[in-house]
Amino acid sequence: MKNAKIILDKDFIIGKVDKRLYGSFIEHLGRAVYGGIYEPGHPEADEQGFRRDVIEMVKELGVPLVRYPGGNFVSGFNWEDSVGPKEQRPKRLDLAWFTTETNEVGLHEFADWAKEADSEVMYAINLGTRGPENARDIVEYANHPGGSKFSDMRIANGKKEPLGIKLWCLGNEMDGPWQICHKTAKEYGRTANEAAKLMKWVDPTIETVACGSSGSGMPTFGDWELEMLDECYENIDYVSLHRYYGNPTGDTPGFLARTLDMDEFIKTVAAICDSVKGKKHSNHTVNLSFDEWNVWYHSHEQDKEVWKQGKWGRALPLLEDIYNFEDALLVGSMLITLLRNADRVKIACLAQLVNVIAPIMTRNGGGCWAQTIFYPFMHASRYGRGTALNALVTSPTYACQDFDRVPYIDAMATLEEDGSVSVFCVNRDMEEDFQLEIDLRSFGDLQIREHTILHHDDVKAVNTEENPKNVYPSQGPGGTIENGRAAVTIPALSWNVIRFA
Repeated sequence: MKNAKIILDKDFIIGKVDKRLYGSFIEHLGRAVYGGIYEPGHPEADEQGFRRDVIEMVKELGVPLVRYPGGNFVSGFNWEDSVGPKEQRPKRLDLAWFTTETNEVGLHEFADWAKEADSEVMYAINLGTRGPENARDIVEYANHPGGSKFSDMRIANGKKEPLGIKLWCLGNEMDGPWQICHKTAKEYGRTANEAAKLMKWVDPTIETVACGSSGSGMPTFGDWELEMLDECYENIDYVSLHRYYGNPTGDTPGFLARTLDMDEFIKTVAAICDSVKGKKHSNHTVNLSFDEWNVWYHSHEQDKEVWKQGKWGRALPLLEDIYNFEDALLVGSMLITLLRNADRVKIACLAQLVNVIAPIMTRNGGGCWAQTIFYPFMHASRYGRGTALNALVTSPTYACQDFDRVPYIDAMATLEEDGSVSVFCVNRDMEEDFQLEIDLRSFGDLQIREHTILHHDDVKAVNTEENPKNVYPSQGPGGTIENGRAAVTIPALSWNVIRFA
């Protein structure tokens, strides 16, 4: 058995964990909405057509924030299409995903759904085909009490009280050539600045998220952030980051090392934000919104076949990745990475929530079940609250194609107000268990409350409707604690949550 060590101290503080770190994402894409959260006529459908079984799973997952309605979809979306009587809403061709959007589910319906799911709405506005004027109008519609054109329109549409949406995305991936009406950094920065300015004049209590690069692999990455922020720094509160990882070659050790790239991505964008702050002699700090992150690669060929069979359908089954056990391990490490950067990453959205690259799957007319990635997210959302602690990890390392020194043990910890400590840990070793020593001397008399693991002997194991608990959490081997030092066995290739009380 190999050995590793973590030193924790209640004064080794990274920052407070914002509950919005455990957000997710619903886009009008594939079966995320139609056939996902919404299926009138289903045995579990409520009076609005939303599936109660899905809502219960979202509650179990613990998602305090949901980004909506896109995504690429939003750059061609007219928000007015999604309000008013359903029978009068237009059907539109969605050029982002080559489907037809019926607008059956719109802003009011989604706000109702989010409330039922114990969540809040993070609303994305269209800065592709539209601009600052439309951005102003939707904030007035959603948040102004009444006595104006758009707030009175909301009241006439059945919502007397404002929706109270406090977090707004200024477009989506506007540097991407695939984006409807994509822009240069200067064009986007000017548009985002004016949109944010008008939106905050309507409602000074809102926060805004500007589009960073669509990914760190973009040729303009870095330059985009610098030029964009130079135009809008004082009027925005967060810069977005998007990152997906895949393992098409089956290299498990290399795949599980991808969070080293994620950590560097976060630190680079934070440094760029701070460089613009310094250039402008500003007292304003712009933080980060990692509002798209996940594993995504399984469904690429399937999506090509779906489009070959015909475009412009309603709710085509797109991006329906079936996640395996090794995907859950990487998602666990991605959550650890977000916690490790909780001083700057205040918002994060697992993309997406239901059916589309999602922890929750449904069958039209049938059941719903948790994919493998559901469980690390649920554990982190449930126990990764309070204060993020700087975990000093000493671990043997390995080399892979892209990285020379990858720690076998990836770990983070949080301290809650009641004094309890939660340690989140991934063992990347394919074969060997670890004896993990956790130094907790500064916390007083703690005991091991529980040790939960997620493990399967087959890295490609998946969950299905017929076998939904094939990859499922179980009680871990635990360990001992004496004089403030715990010794816990961490099985090979496992996600672990060790809770001390």
